[in-house]
Amino acid sequence: MTKTDEKPGTDELRRQILALLRGGQAHVTFDDAVRDFPAEMRGVVLEGLPYSAWQILEHIRITQRDILDFSAPPTGGYRPIEWPAGYWPQSTEPPSPGAWDVAIAAIHKDLEIFEGLISRPDADLLKPFRWGEGQNLLREALLIADHTSYHLGELVVLRRLLGIWK
Repeated sequence: MTKTDEKPGTDELRRQILALLRGGQAHVTFDDAVRDFPAEMRGVVLEGLPYSAWQILEHIRITQRDILDFSAPPTGGYRPIEWPAGYWPQSTEPPSPGAWDVAIAAIHKDLEIFEGLISRPDADLLKPFRWGEGQNLLREALLIADHTSYHLGELVVLRRLLGIWK
């Protein structure tokens, strides 16, 4: 679809989707939720909670990457991840001192790539992918936004319980 063939409102829809993906409207932003998270608390699993902050962060990264790979399959096509084991790291602790920052950078980079898919003037947000079961780019964008905001809420609650939230 060329720019002149676009349906009315498509540019506004793209702007709204991008704003939703970036957060900060009705929810905390990704950067605010992870900023200044003390290294010594990233692997803590509090009683009654199933995951550490590290596991939540890495789950966000893995899932967002999987959705990106599904939406724009790499050469050779999409390869699904085993559910649920492939979506959650086993270790409660980051594997190295720099792993937290590496995961954050990967989340930013993958989101930027996904936003590029949404921003392409020729991208039909509603056209079902040739693979999958009827999913389209709009659905995958909403899935990323919904999934990420859910887990950012968990991070905020965890930070509150640890006494490290604003």
